[in-house]
Amino acid sequence: MTTAFSSDGAQAIQRTLGTLATVGSAGVEALDEVYRIEETCTFILQNELHKVALQFSDDLLVDSAAVAAKLEKSTGAKMYILGDTSYGSCCVDEVAAEHVGAEGIIHYGRACLSPSRRLPVMHVFGRKAVDLERCAESFREHYPDTQSHVIILYDVVYFFIMGSLQHILESEYANVVMSQISADGTQCYSPRQTDKPHEAAQAETNPNQTDAQFVRKFGRQFALREGCSLEDYRIFYIGQEGVTLTNFMMTFNQCSFYTFDPETSAGRLESVNINKALMKRYYLIERAKDSKVVGILVGTLGVADYLSIIDHLKDLIKKAGKKSYVFVMGKLNVPKLANFLEIDIYVLVACPENSFLDCSEFYRPVVTPFEMEVACNKNREWTGEYVTSFRDLLPGACSHVEFPNPGADGDDTDVSLITGALRSSYWNNSESQDNLPGSSLVQRNPTLTVAQTNPAASFLASRSWQGLEQKLGETPVTKAVEGRRGIAIAYEEEGNS
Repeated sequence: MTTAFSSDGAQAIQRTLGTLATVGSAGVEALDEVYRIEETCTFILQNELHKVALQFSDDLLVDSAAVAAKLEKSTGAKMYILGDTSYGSCCVDEVAAEHVGAEGIIHYGRACLSPSRRLPVMHVFGRKAVDLERCAESFREHYPDTQSHVIILYDVVYFFIMGSLQHILESEYANVVMSQISADGTQCYSPRQTDKPHEAAQAETNPNQTDAQFVRKFGRQFALREGCSLEDYRIFYIGQEGVTLTNFMMTFNQCSFYTFDPETSAGRLESVNINKALMKRYYLIERAKDSKVVGILVGTLGVADYLSIIDHLKDLIKKAGKKSYVFVMGKLNVPKLANFLEIDIYVLVACPENSFLDCSEFYRPVVTPFEMEVACNKNREWTGEYVTSFRDLLPGACSHVEFPNPGADGDDTDVSLITGALRSSYWNNSESQDNLPGSSLVQRNPTLTVAQTNPAASFLASRSWQGLEQKLGETPVTKAVEGRRGIAIAYEEEGNS
């Protein structure tokens, strides 16, 4: 492992951040345009907000004070800057906002567009420089056939060019589908390059596409032509390589991707072997099947229905004969998760863009809710289709699969593909939960009695050190004395010696 289980915090101090440098170099005149001050004031006044939380990502904090001062002066409302988010900066941090009693949130910068429920939210994406003509030229180079079926996706910081790009391409390509921002329950604004009337097209549904079917994923929506499926389309993505692109590629893994990076003005065909990536995820599913103790990591407190998926996972894990524990620890790192040796595997509840962790450095693997459900629910088969949004797994959602009925399949054993050992599956309904492993009650069998033990308790019993022991009455009573001063790494008396 390249990362130690403990550190002195030097990495956080030495970490460098890239900045957009939109206002710092352009002056105060650019502040209103980049951060949509006028629209933000309208949002605050229409919702009658008196306390507003302004959530900035690290690369935009340089402009936070100036933005807050302008908004306070224009609206009279009190502004609070959220400098550090509880989890990922792409998610709306409703918990931090509620700490100051905020009545609404303005989220600035890149966003995963996961829906939230507690407070009214407005997104201001900002913008990054992009050569529009070079982007269109790169599109033409890769798709010389003007009848190609192509879906255009993008990082939200390039949302402001979509209207202009559509105006350039629509006269040449009849089957190009421009995705639109469709944030659930929020308002989204992005600065425009120009104020041409045709740019409003990206914010509205094309009235001519009455015979189309809509696809809504990750805050975007687009319409497929009648008679066409998603497999018939190719995807042109505008943005850098990162979690957003990975999320799209895992979800739409049946489509080929071509990307255009505005920072380098270069396009390329993504040659990432999606099948290889899916096989790596399938390996983690096998690890989840072998596990006995599962840790549920709460990676968000703001995405809608996160409590529902936690309850769903707890029920799922219990029916599969495993023991689960819930952990709420903020931003994850290797030292935090290494404290719980009895956990065999973790399942992370987070937004789609934060669900994929490189767990090669972690002491235990980390899987997504979808992968845990494949491991525990016999009715959900591994087909290569991948679900990154946990909301799609809940009852009534598009990807929900019911649990099998007890006794529907008489074969409750299979062979582990990792260890080669036999493993059993416990598929029980709510009326027979007392017989699950981890329960202290065991039904007596006059012919055969099998002891069911708690996996976590068994792990604790096998440890040589089990924590501090009270030893009541065995130690003499002494008066309190002055202890050491300082911190554990360097006490005061140690420095003198």
